[in-house]
Amino acid sequence: MQKKKILTLAVLAFTALFCRAQEYNMVVSKTDNTTATIPTSTVSGMSYANEAFGEGFAWTLTVTKSDGSTEVFNTAEINNISYAEQTLADKNVDQIIIKELYNGGCQKDDGTNYQFDKCVILYNNCPQQAVINNLCFGEAFPANAQAKNENYDENGKLVYESEGFIPIWHGLWYYPHSLVIEPFSQVVVNVHGAIDNTQTVSQSVNYANKDYYCMYDPESGYNNTSYYPTPSAQIPTSHYLKAVELGLGNGWALSVSSPALIVFQLDDPASYAAQADNVWYTKGVVSQVNACIKVPVENIIDGMEVFSAGYKDSSNKRLTADIDGGYVWLTNFKGHTLYRNVDKEETEARPENAGKLVYKYSLGVDNSTDPSGIDAEASIRNGAHMVYKDTNNSSVDFHERQQCSLRD
Repeated sequence: MQKKKILTLAVLAFTALFCRAQEYNMVVSKTDNTTATIPTSTVSGMSYANEAFGEGFAWTLTVTKSDGSTEVFNTAEINNISYAEQTLADKNVDQIIIKELYNGGCQKDDGTNYQFDKCVILYNNCPQQAVINNLCFGEAFPANAQAKNENYDENGKLVYESEGFIPIWHGLWYYPHSLVIEPFSQVVVNVHGAIDNTQTVSQSVNYANKDYYCMYDPESGYNNTSYYPTPSAQIPTSHYLKAVELGLGNGWALSVSSPALIVFQLDDPASYAAQADNVWYTKGVVSQVNACIKVPVENIIDGMEVFSAGYKDSSNKRLTADIDGGYVWLTNFKGHTLYRNVDKEETEARPENAGKLVYKYSLGVDNSTDPSGIDAEASIRNGAHMVYKDTNNSSVDFHERQQCSLRD
């Protein structure tokens, strides 16, 4: 009966792990001191039965693999079954891009402003699987492009440009596992309000989805429930990002008007942020308000500079040209989003897209639109694979869109 209990627990554990995004190995430890290691990603099912085995009968564990093959174990020869998370090697990290940033909020049903529903959508812009470890998010200082920026020298250059880093303000968020993004696929990362916001604000976004990720780590100090309500039960806890808070307050206040967002990697984000040598103080004034984390330029995967349409004469860049040589305008509290433009030539050249591309795109805002004319989201729903612009210049790569694509 003890062996049967072990098998039952093993099957239940596999079922739980199968629903997670991380990769795991099932490790079968045998009585002869050998082990069998089976990646759970190759397993389609597990079962146990009292059946003929060798010259008699025994409780057996049958592991059925995705290719139809099976491995059968005699439970009398099993000491233990455990599961260990795999650390996958980075792969095609340079093909991971910011596809969309929804940070500007929308109107409540009573006509007032609502901003607790932000998200960023990442995309694998190539036909091979991408894997990234220790994915991080940060916001360059100052949080708003129109705020006073004293980080320029007398020659009009950012003082940190020659030192090869970008200062991110207040803290950082990171995913402590291997994140796998399939070819031409996206990952939704909620920033604030990982719930179905449409239940109270009809023009907002529903994040109650088992495939979504969210920034939620109240133990870090980011515990303002307006920003971080308890996430929807549909989002697995394994999809929660962790945080390191550096500044004052209880929320990572991604700008609702004009952030400079970067996506990057650090070997050990929490340890890195805790080292004094990696902290930089704007204006040279040592205080918690001015504290920033230095992110080496070579660690940055993607970035985008956003300017507020309400401050066209007073906005200044925070990202250096090697990260983002331009900027994109945003009118906030209209439900608008910032969406990456389609690379028309590369997308049309993919043979599998024949007959699937939808044209006459009409969701731009005023003069801001996708110059390709391709309606990316409609084409994706039609089975097409999008290849997006990636020139490291947001003036070329992005446009302002009428609504977050998650509302389409």
